[in-house]
Amino acid sequence: MKFTKMHGLGNDYVYVDCFQEEVKEPSRVAELVSSRHFGVGSDGLILIRPSDKADFRMEMYNADGSRGAMCGNGIRCVAKYVYDHGLTSQKEITVETDAGIKTLKLTVQDGKAALVTVDMGIPVLTSHRLQVPLDAAGRAGLTKEQIWENITVDGRQYQMIAISMGNPHAAVFVDDTDRFPVEEIGPLFEHHSRFPDRTNTEFIQAVSPAFLKMRVWERGSGETMACGTGATASVAAAVLAGLAQPRAQVKLLGGVLDFSWEMDSGHMMMTGPAAEVFHGEIDI
Repeated sequence: MKFTKMHGLGNDYVYVDCFQEEVKEPSRVAELVSSRHFGVGSDGLILIRPSDKADFRMEMYNADGSRGAMCGNGIRCVAKYVYDHGLTSQKEITVETDAGIKTLKLTVQDGKAALVTVDMGIPVLTSHRLQVPLDAAGRAGLTKEQIWENITVDGRQYQMIAISMGNPHAAVFVDDTDRFPVEEIGPLFEHHSRFPDRTNTEFIQAVSPAFLKMRVWERGSGETMACGTGATASVAAAVLAGLAQPRAQVKLLGGVLDFSWEMDSGHMMMTGPAAEVFHGEIDI
């Protein structure tokens, strides 16, 4: 199987061009290639497929083989791949995902896609198992009690804001992300009974209204260098909490993403880089 290793801010995946390759057991392949000692080494597997609804389709699998609905860093790399490898000449494309169709705009430098802006869609508040789209109408009637949810993890009570970006997120604000024990607490959130399908958890430090720091524990992959849907959820949660403004940057372990939340429509725009690392071939 021929593949391309790519990353968005260190959130790395093995990409397979399914216009050329056939992957019969993607869950098994994801586990195989993701191993950093016995495989290629990645946070998971992303298949680039044809789509009858959009320009392309992204199919994503986590490192443990579980299916993921959406990946903000991964979809930027999909856009870079299809442009750089001549599958499209368009600088605005649509990509079908399990979380819906996303629109992406490419910034091209020297004939290669360098930055990609993704319309991440409308964040949905899921605290207390609500399903409130966070457009202007949805936010209008929200109370503090609806936004914040208490959760007890390992005997300690946390306040979180639960957000869906097509995949589940628990946003938790902490004083210092550098010192917070993400590797200890992250798995306890992921497997908490509150989340029957597990959850991604963002540990967020509000440095200023325009700048957040965040570390993420991703379900099925552990702590990663970056998470685009998690950073999007972090901005939405921080704005709801009164800790950030709609235009903000999020610093992750792998770098910085820029966000602009269109408050009327509720759509969140994310801009960040995508990089190609190497090509290879593996016997599966």
